[in-house]
Amino acid sequence: MHVGSSIFFQNRLRSRTDLEVYQNELRLADLAEPLGFQSIWGVEHHFTDYTMCPDVLQFLSYMAGRTEKVQLGSMVVVLPWHNPVRIAEQFSVLDHLSGGRAVVGVGRGLGRVEFEGFNVNMAESRTRFAEGAKMLVQALDEGVAELDGEFIKQSRVDIRPKPFKSFRGRTYAAAVSPESSLALAQLGLGMLIIPQKPWSEVESELKSYREIFQEVNGSPAPPPIVVGFTFCHEDEDVARAMATEYVGEYWESIMDHYEFHSDHLKTTKGYEYYGKFTEKIDQYGDQDVKDFFLDLQVWGTPEQCYQKIMDTRARTGADSFLAAFSFGGMPYDEVEKSMRLFAKEVNPRLQELPAAALK
Repeated sequence: MHVGSSIFFQNRLRSRTDLEVYQNELRLADLAEPLGFQSIWGVEHHFTDYTMCPDVLQFLSYMAGRTEKVQLGSMVVVLPWHNPVRIAEQFSVLDHLSGGRAVVGVGRGLGRVEFEGFNVNMAESRTRFAEGAKMLVQALDEGVAELDGEFIKQSRVDIRPKPFKSFRGRTYAAAVSPESSLALAQLGLGMLIIPQKPWSEVESELKSYREIFQEVNGSPAPPPIVVGFTFCHEDEDVARAMATEYVGEYWESIMDHYEFHSDHLKTTKGYEYYGKFTEKIDQYGDQDVKDFFLDLQVWGTPEQCYQKIMDTRARTGADSFLAAFSFGGMPYDEVEKSMRLFAKEVNPRLQELPAAALK
């Protein structure tokens, strides 16, 4: 099983300077390869302290020069905010810089503050994502970009440097709504899962995704990649207390950034699923929803962390786990101790596992 680490650059409640956050997050990124993690991932967001990595490919290019073996993945680049030709060029450059270690992760975005900041209409995001992803996949596969779409009108251009090996099998997209899952299958993209809803729903959507992927692409879907907000400690009670506090703070940052107490998602085309999600939050209450999110994540003793990942693997057929260790304003000394303990006690057991059986 593949085990990676995601670097979030979160400055919750601006409790530190942005420079302090960058210095510490880059230090954690530098630890990933020596500790045995097999990939480093970055997350694109803009304009708030939710996460402060506005250019994931710039960060990954920096890490390409500081590492030798780890894969370098984006979770995600938000295609509606970019010209897909530029993204194709940047991924090709990253692959050349790193000797073929780039992993593509894309998404369509959810934060109103980010769409408004880029003067992009959220209601257009589904079509913009589908067109952008189609052109990106073609550009990285063939070294040529062109599309005559509803929003993207791209005359034929060459991608230089030309991709020197195929990106097939290392191109993923994040999906939360059922509609997005089916779109990924049609585009031939792997699925990146950030736990935030009942596993039974995820399993059902994965089943439909795999059926459509096989039908459209003539081959089985790749195993999904699963992300987890992770805290590992020798003492179960300490682990529970720390996870409750800091995963809870991370959940609060989600609520703030995505404005889940607002009604705008209910009336925005393409975001109806999220509108229903806001209704569930109102129905169950903030604390119950926060507790539910906490239970989806990976925290506890090394044995408990391992068992939670194994349970998720059994449910999803995932063959990759990405641990996010720094979130919610957690003190960096605690983050590093958690990361080191996980690397020592959990990583080796996971990496010894054979490939997951296709579900």
